[in-house]
Amino acid sequence: MRHFLSAFLLVGVTAAPITRGQDLPSAPSSTSKAPAQQPAPQAAAPAPSASAPLPAAVSQPPKPATTATAAAPATDEDVPSTGTIIKKRVDEVNVIFTVTDKGGKFIKGLKQADFSVLDDHKPPQSMVAFRSETNLPLRVGLLVDASNSIRDRFVFEQQAATEFLNQTVRPKVDRAFVVGFDSTPEVTADFTDSTEKLGKGVAMLRPGGGTALWDAIYYACRDKLLKHQDDFAVRRAIVVLSDGDDNQSRVTRQEATEMAQRAEVIVYAISTNISGVVTRGDKYLQELAEATGGRVFFPMKLDDIAEKFAQIQEELRSQYALAYKPTDFQADGRYRAIDILASNKKYKVRARKGYYAPRQ
Repeated sequence: MRHFLSAFLLVGVTAAPITRGQDLPSAPSSTSKAPAQQPAPQAAAPAPSASAPLPAAVSQPPKPATTATAAAPATDEDVPSTGTIIKKRVDEVNVIFTVTDKGGKFIKGLKQADFSVLDDHKPPQSMVAFRSETNLPLRVGLLVDASNSIRDRFVFEQQAATEFLNQTVRPKVDRAFVVGFDSTPEVTADFTDSTEKLGKGVAMLRPGGGTALWDAIYYACRDKLLKHQDDFAVRRAIVVLSDGDDNQSRVTRQEATEMAQRAEVIVYAISTNISGVVTRGDKYLQELAEATGGRVFFPMKLDDIAEKFAQIQEELRSQYALAYKPTDFQADGRYRAIDILASNKKYKVRARKGYYAPRQ
């Protein structure tokens, strides 16, 4: 038995256009990696692994954004209707984090003075903003494993995923998209605040084929979350429903993790392995979640999956947001470690482990 702490129907719907990631994902190009110089050992980025040569038709990922301005002007639908807007600057770092006690209960109502922050092992030059129980707009990607390995429980998982989106996405504030993946990722519902469209996207998914998990994560982070930038601070998250058993990806696990970090995405994973035995796929999901400030959930039975979705939804409403200016910041593309510590030693802070500075 494993114990881990804890944070949209199906028939008769009209099919919407499906976007298949034909040219995606690809191994990161030299324009998206850190420069050849090595960072200080104590703040080293996760070591990239070599990828097999890819077909020439496969496009290379874009260069990480070097400005904090969105590619297109924000519309009324882009701007949150409630809450404080935190503007983004290239020389500022925005971090979303969660605080729990030893029993996993969310701790709310803490102040900025209750935390200390280190960027690249140095205190920041200045703190710019802090918000408790943030209601910053959400940009959420739901990634559903539609491979043959989950065929026997797929209908239940679709129902649980639809309910999660219904409870999480706030009209005119949040936006989400749905990606199903077997051997390739397919967008069945693009960015929208309509839970009806999202539910149809989930219902369109059909199991079959192999599993290209890392390709799907890489594609979602790069082409859906990194490319579609807002000109105000948002929370970016991906919820992955999979057993973690990848067998067809063209990018590596390390490359997918790095792209999630570049896109500032928190990854939550719900393992569909309910055998009671920790598998290699389970371990990979846990490593990915921890590197991005998320969590992995291990349901012990099928009925628990809906509960795990509910825990993720609760966590998304129990987060803190802070923004700071790093000391000695340079837009050099280098990986910089982040450490957030609570003054109360009984509390545990969960945040992404670091970020890649934009490159000018």
